[in-house]
Amino acid sequence: MKKLKIAILFGGKSTEHEVSLQSAKNIITAIDKEKYEITLIGIDKKGQWFLCDPKDYLVNEHNPREIKLKHTGIAVVFQMGKSAEQLLCFAEKSYTKSIDVVFPILHGAYGEDGTVQGLLKLANLPCVGPSLLGSGIGMDKDVTKRLLRDAGIPIAKCLTFHQWEQKDINIETVVEELGLPIFVKPANLGSSVGISKVKKREQFLGAIQEAFSFDHKIVIEECIEGQEIECAVLGNESPIASALGAVIPQQEFYSYAAKYIDEKGADIQIPAEISCEVVTVVQELAIKAFQVLCCEGMARVDFFVTKENKVFINEINTIPGFTKISMYPKLWDFSGVSYVELIDKLIQLALERSKREGQIQNSYE
Repeated sequence: MKKLKIAILFGGKSTEHEVSLQSAKNIITAIDKEKYEITLIGIDKKGQWFLCDPKDYLVNEHNPREIKLKHTGIAVVFQMGKSAEQLLCFAEKSYTKSIDVVFPILHGAYGEDGTVQGLLKLANLPCVGPSLLGSGIGMDKDVTKRLLRDAGIPIAKCLTFHQWEQKDINIETVVEELGLPIFVKPANLGSSVGISKVKKREQFLGAIQEAFSFDHKIVIEECIEGQEIECAVLGNESPIASALGAVIPQQEFYSYAAKYIDEKGADIQIPAEISCEVVTVVQELAIKAFQVLCCEGMARVDFFVTKENKVFINEINTIPGFTKISMYPKLWDFSGVSYVELIDKLIQLALERSKREGQIQNSYE
């Protein structure tokens, strides 16, 4: 049987570059080489795309703090509108490669926000994970929360501010509305980058400046005291929800380091020790949020569950981590879908959506 040609796209310009390298490494190791012919496309921190050697593409690969992308200098671009030999490679002599589907494992800006998904759509290439719209919505915490709120899905109270409003942000007004402690977050970043937990008024200005250093828009949220619960979602038109996992941070909150660097930064409990009734509520809300936010393929939906068993959605992650300590693949593995099977299913979902979209008439001719 002819192998499917899979391009794995990783690295990227975002602050989550190193996380992407770890995720890609795990996917490349796990993917069924008997079924798929792999092409690796690395994106460095300057945004340059190049072809990688599958046998030698990382530096310090076993150290999440020092891991780096090994640059080959073989530049690549996708040729727009092509249906074959879409990937153009520039080495000593230019050549082309055909691709059947792209698996972008790019976390954060310039990868998880719809930019790459739009490019791949122009290139007529099926893409694993949500399309342009779902990716863009899921990346923006402000837009996400507005859509969830309008759909009647419970969220924490929050306020949104833009860069030009920074000088007008009044701590007393914010505290009156949200109380203390509060979380200050960049609107368009993931993996807890740029997030601060503010317990005292004197911490507020620094937290605001920190968040605005990563984005032009920030979200300030009330602090929900509760258990951090995560649910993985998989599918297109008929998505399914995984078993639930609980995150028990060993730090102030579930930080970047706890998620991707420090294996002792948080305890992971699968399945989460919550009642069957709450499990059902969380799973149903996860699927509803997935659909309200126009997601397809995959997403991880994060919740808070209070002592009174009230459930609030925290956020959605449309390209969840695939590192060795990441929750998304762990939840599916516990739910009976192995890492290898999960990769297969995600690729098939991308191909199914591409086929469906290809049936849409684009002109009157």
